[in-house]
Amino acid sequence: MTTSYDCADAEQRAAGLEHAQRAIREHKCVVLPTDTVYGIAADAFSPQAVTLLLAAKGRSRKMPPPVLIPRLNALDGLATDVPAEARRLAEAFWPGGLTLILHAQPSLDWDLGETRGTVALRLPADDVAQDLLTLTGPLAVSSANRTGQAAAQSAAGAEAQLAESVEVYLEGGHRPVEGDGAEPSTIIDATALPLRVVRQGAISLERLREVVPGVLGAGEEAPGTGAEPDAPDESPRN
Repeated sequence: MTTSYDCADAEQRAAGLEHAQRAIREHKCVVLPTDTVYGIAADAFSPQAVTLLLAAKGRSRKMPPPVLIPRLNALDGLATDVPAEARRLAEAFWPGGLTLILHAQPSLDWDLGETRGTVALRLPADDVAQDLLTLTGPLAVSSANRTGQAAAQSAAGAEAQLAESVEVYLEGGHRPVEGDGAEPSTIIDATALPLRVVRQGAISLERLREVVPGVLGAGEEAPGTGAEPDAPDESPRN
């Protein structure tokens, strides 16, 4: 049965986090606030849960979800061959609206869809999201909406689209907190050098270049390279 919790109330927040943790453990989906938009989340290491997440959104395995992590040092446990430039961006903009596409650790037992050996990682700057991630570990998360519809900016808005496909809705108020626009994270392809923006979002190219001057903007190509690779889905991806 679907349950919604008002995370502005301390008791409801505690109960909601406990229920969400249990739902994740049972391979079900939950909706949570992030610093960009609301996300639908599932256990990143449960193929059953990821399948339910994609079905709730009306998406296929060709659009795999990104993974939210609870702390920066989880990066090396989930990704391999992390470029120094990508690490500098993570240190500068995490927690925050930056998603890094990296080579996934080959030893991990997970199935996020047709990722071609990559994983998209983000550390969100949201207290409710971080509290849940601390309880559950890495979560596969995509924007809390049906494909083709606007990303939800509240749990109530997510419930209007996703209904009974989600076990727990954690209501944390409007997201993003400081603005009206539902701006997703900026996605960087960090599987090869130079790093390249594959979706412009919350972190501007100018800010990225203050940390890594050689970052290519969306659509830009380094001399002698071919077409840019497709990015896995991310809307939180927050």
